[in-house]
Amino acid sequence: MDKLTNTDTIIEKSIPILPYSLIVGQKQLKLALELAYISPRIGGVLLSGQRGTAKSTAVRAFTQMMYDHLPVTLPINATEDRVVGGWRIDELMKSNPVEQPGLLKEADKSLLYIDEINLLDDHIVNIILDVTSTGVLVVQREGKSRQEQVSFTLVGTMNPEEGELRPQLLDRFGLMVSVKSENDIKLRKSILENVLKFDEAVSMHTEENPSSYIQKYLQEDKDLKEKLVKAKDKLYKVEIPSEIVSECIQLAEDSKAQGNRADYIIALASRAYAARKSEVDNQEVIVTSDDVAAVAELVIQHRRPQAVI
Repeated sequence: MDKLTNTDTIIEKSIPILPYSLIVGQKQLKLALELAYISPRIGGVLLSGQRGTAKSTAVRAFTQMMYDHLPVTLPINATEDRVVGGWRIDELMKSNPVEQPGLLKEADKSLLYIDEINLLDDHIVNIILDVTSTGVLVVQREGKSRQEQVSFTLVGTMNPEEGELRPQLLDRFGLMVSVKSENDIKLRKSILENVLKFDEAVSMHTEENPSSYIQKYLQEDKDLKEKLVKAKDKLYKVEIPSEIVSECIQLAEDSKAQGNRADYIIALASRAYAARKSEVDNQEVIVTSDDVAAVAELVIQHRRPQAVI
């Protein structure tokens, strides 16, 4: 059977991944993923919540929609060599340096996914966050050094019941979402019905005879992808007025967010939000107070002094 290989993951092409447009609820989770794609300088998304709240499902569906493959996934026991890459030792012993790309290079122009990031070694997390924020990957191994540009969307998920992240690491994530189970009965019913319909459609879906139900949502994914790509293209054409800059600073100050990173991320996320909601090409777009309000909690909640994630 025809298969697609991505890092350590193999998926059968004949079995569709749950379309992103079919995911019901979790609006803040989806908003965070979309903003981080539109504005890579935001620096990554942390999804914190209990098991079974669609964190991994949403990340995989989003990556499949935007990049046509599953995310590059970093395992909990990953070594520094596996993360940043290096040179093949067997070839170096023959005086023949052959590069061995790491997971950060494999994730270039795509999405790097770390499940249970709170259980990952702090040193490895620091390396990843540094590369995320600077866009520069430095590899120093076996007396050799190289430097290259990489760009990826970083998404980490965690269950706070299994351990916390240090405040210094929390601050390095641009956006954070507290993911909770949907409690509205009607919404939960819609979620369950959609999943059951998808399962039924998958059982009948083939490449020769594709399911119309699946195709409908794949088309919606295609339309949304086009919208997000356009938003990313026009991001730096979006104006941030001086009074909005002051509002970003005041909001961070009022929230007692430590340092200056919050000011910057609020401005970046607000600009991305304004670009995302703009429907007309070549139309002048200006960030408003409503845009700031729409993203503020995603930026601030993990930077407050009392934040425990």
